[in-house]
Amino acid sequence: MFRVLALAVLAAGGWLVCLGCGASIPTASPGTGETPAPQTETRPADALVRAVGGADWPVARGDAFMTGSGTAKLPDQLEVRWEFKTGDAKTSGGIEGAPAIVGDTVYVASLDKHLYALELATGKRKWKVKLGAMKASPSVKGDRVFIGNLDGKFFCLKTADGSKVWEFETEGEIMAGCNFHGSNILIGSHDSTLYCLSADGKKVWDVKTDGPVNGSPAVIGDVTFVAGCDSIFHILDAKTGKELGSVDLGGQAAATAAVVGDRAYVGTMANTVVAVDLKKKEKAWEFTPAVRQQPFYASAAAGELIVTGSRDKKVYGLDPKTGKQVWSFETEGQVDASPVIVGGRVYVGCLSDGGEFYVLELKTGKKIQALELDSAVSGSAAVAPDCIIVGTDKGTVYCLGKK
Repeated sequence: MFRVLALAVLAAGGWLVCLGCGASIPTASPGTGETPAPQTETRPADALVRAVGGADWPVARGDAFMTGSGTAKLPDQLEVRWEFKTGDAKTSGGIEGAPAIVGDTVYVASLDKHLYALELATGKRKWKVKLGAMKASPSVKGDRVFIGNLDGKFFCLKTADGSKVWEFETEGEIMAGCNFHGSNILIGSHDSTLYCLSADGKKVWDVKTDGPVNGSPAVIGDVTFVAGCDSIFHILDAKTGKELGSVDLGGQAAATAAVVGDRAYVGTMANTVVAVDLKKKEKAWEFTPAVRQQPFYASAAAGELIVTGSRDKKVYGLDPKTGKQVWSFETEGQVDASPVIVGGRVYVGCLSDGGEFYVLELKTGKKIQALELDSAVSGSAAVAPDCIIVGTDKGTVYCLGKK
């Protein structure tokens, strides 16, 4: 997702994942805050999305378990419905984070130093606010939108007009969106710290890691986790920040973990995709491409298959139980953008000069469609009820659906 040499950790902003600190791992009902009795049965990703409210995409990977899966009814062939250009003659735009979509509004952060709110139906600008250059994805909760910038400042804004409610300053770049534990906000920074902030922006606790925190923590019940440049998957008490356990990933995590049932799936900078058994707190399997191994910066999407992209210019479909390769698809550029899965199809961009954005068949990896956007796609797409929203390196936001 992010073309940063030191990138490492779970980059995105989902709300909940299936975690625990005891022998059994509870599966939370997304959006309820309740933790029912332990379950061992894997719930379909689409069911998890619907439980959150499938019409919205409020965080970078869309749903509570960061599956990167949506329930939209997309057209058989995508067309450009509208486009919106960030930046101007003096400042070039560039979009590396996923947009957030809530209700009739799309929120997009740009390297042109502005956060934009756009009308979902038309792409018309509702408001914009200057906050500094941003690579992170915005996160939306209630009537607030949260975003961090490359100067280490983290903002809480009103969704209605972008006016600032408060800001909190860290000592390093903020590369990904925040997450939530009750009314508190969890955010990582390049100052090697995971922060827990109150609803009014005051620090509740912080935890130091052995390296920059580039991504978003995930939360279920009173447990949160984060991975950093120490290549460790940390499991923490969300109330206090106390460490409850850890898993050695064998490499710096370069992406957001997608969680389904009792497993988390994440790519690493050690050229692997790792499945973590969350109950046993150990690796379930590890996938390494047979040839031309390159880092996995893209976050995996979880559905019938685990789908992720690599800097070897390929998208892979993996068996979630065994990690065996089911298919691979060769693109025109390195794949830092995270795939999304909707309706049996995979949607993903790449770092090609031609700006290729692909639609693939989930079961086989067969190409269904390739659109040419105005430049490379570093960031991930967001899924609206009947369209895809994605940004490019030139700072253009595209709505892809039916005209």
